[in-house]
Amino acid sequence: METRQHETTPRAKGVRRTVTRTLFALAGMFAFAFALVPLYDVFCEVTGLNGKVDTQGRALIAGEVDQSRAVSVQFVTRTSAGLPWNLEMETRQIRVHPGQSAEVGFAFHNTADTAIRGRAVPSVTPARANLYLRKLACFCFQEQHLQAGERVEFPLIFQLTRDLPADISTVTLVYTLYPVADEAALQARASSDKGGEA
Repeated sequence: METRQHETTPRAKGVRRTVTRTLFALAGMFAFAFALVPLYDVFCEVTGLNGKVDTQGRALIAGEVDQSRAVSVQFVTRTSAGLPWNLEMETRQIRVHPGQSAEVGFAFHNTADTAIRGRAVPSVTPARANLYLRKLACFCFQEQHLQAGERVEFPLIFQLTRDLPADISTVTLVYTLYPVADEAALQARASSDKGGEA
């Protein structure tokens, strides 16, 4: 009987140790999965990968303009479903010299009969060009609130820095408009849903 107890005790300790290690590994994987998205966003902002762009203005770099070459900058706008806005631009393409600042006008028009909040989410192609793109002013820095039928104009002031790689001859800035949920309306809807459930 004593021999059997001595035989099972080390085995039980081994099973307990394995279970403990497995639980720690699962907890670590769970924490890593939650941290992965923010870490990826930071990595993309630092490296310019995946076309991620700054959401805050940066000062333009003063200095000489590289007159020896010109880069085409194209502008593309899209509106997601559920946002009855038009986004117009004064031009779809301009040519700029690296180091030169440029300004392009954009206009939002809310075609709905109610006030709506929306936000323009930017991306850049090729993605590495984001490392050399500086925006002083952009409507993409914050959400916009337009009354029914309202039309508002915004400038985009930007610069492609002088150290833009020579093999980049075209940069495309894409702005996709998304609706922003009205928190008051969501809370009202949630409370009415609770009332209906009761």
